[in-house]
Amino acid sequence: MDIIYFRNYCLAKKGVIEETPFDVNTLCFKVGGKIFAIIDIELFESVNLKCDPERSVFLREQYDHIIAGYHMNKKHWNTVLFNRSVSDKLILELVDHSYELVFQSLQKKVQLELANP
Repeated sequence: MDIIYFRNYCLAKKGVIEETPFDVNTLCFKVGGKIFAIIDIELFESVNLKCDPERSVFLREQYDHIIAGYHMNKKHWNTVLFNRSVSDKLILELVDHSYELVFQSLQKKVQLELANP
């Protein structure tokens, strides 16, 4: 997977915007003002994704290249390394999971506004 494909995949989701709030190399994908994915634009070696805490533990036990979120709350975030033992298909499933967790945490009014622009 390359950065263009990953970026387009994230931006195709309802209500998603991209920002670089931390520095010029750290790209964040947000829905309703909340981050669901973070990548390094220059290196594109990994992605930080929100994850259900129980699923996080399971994934870290199953895959050497899914680790506790770098610079993130270790209970709720994973860092997934690209081009390793984790398939592109699983990475995209985890992007979907992260997006859904964040979307579902939004107020119902915001969810409706994003779903019906």
